[in-house]
Amino acid sequence: MRATRLVFLASLSTSALSLAPAFAAPVLAPHRAVYDLVLDQASDRSGITGLSGRMVYEFNGSACEGYTVKFRFVTQIATNDNTRLTDQQTTTFEDGEGKNFSFVTKSFVDQNLDKEVKGTATLDATGLKVALEKPEAGSVDLAKTQFPTQHLVELIEKAEKGETFYETSLFDGSEDADKVMTTTVIVGKKSAAPEADPERPALASLAKDKYWPVDIAYFDESKGGGEEVPEYRISFKLHENGLTRDLVMDYGDFSMTGKLVNLSLFPVPQAECKP
Repeated sequence: MRATRLVFLASLSTSALSLAPAFAAPVLAPHRAVYDLVLDQASDRSGITGLSGRMVYEFNGSACEGYTVKFRFVTQIATNDNTRLTDQQTTTFEDGEGKNFSFVTKSFVDQNLDKEVKGTATLDATGLKVALEKPEAGSVDLAKTQFPTQHLVELIEKAEKGETFYETSLFDGSEDADKVMTTTVIVGKKSAAPEADPERPALASLAKDKYWPVDIAYFDESKGGGEEVPEYRISFKLHENGLTRDLVMDYGDFSMTGKLVNLSLFPVPQAECKP
């Protein structure tokens, strides 16, 4: 599963954002968000009869010092033949200017290490240079793009300005860290959370914040020709302060939901960078 790309969606929330001028760059607050995962639907072709799990996302840093993300995505998937436990653990660092990005992802199946991908990516005027350490040393040149935090900042800015559709791209080091994904983004009308919203207890003081319904489709740029079909889609509620919740992750043959069950906000860094 392409769980790593959920990193930039797993919520960036801050009460300080409401103090910023209109359309100012979003202030991303350090925090830890926990989501419960359950199967939404599955086709016969998928062979999946049940799915449950948990996603934990921890975000730290600022535009001055850069952003660090620790992300864990654990699922137990049942089929007619067996049950498999998958555990993906990702750590990334993105500098505040969105020029440098480092990543390491370890994927476990039934508690055994299945795959490790580690490397760095550097963005310049000519494009993106990816240097891999694992699983094997090597390098790849890709088209100019964005990293996850910059991708999310752009989304928040466009939603604030009332834009409802746009296309952009993303590199996040997922899979084999050898491709840029094109993303098409649809932003719906801003709404208020109803009193009966099941995620309200986890939101606490943020429960009254308004949100936009957002849908993002991901396309593999390396696949050419024919009618383009997204590799997967993610739908979620994006609050004014950046919090992302009520996830629906659609992989084609099956989909799952992610409901926010716990949110811890950490102190917001100083807005001004020290010289």
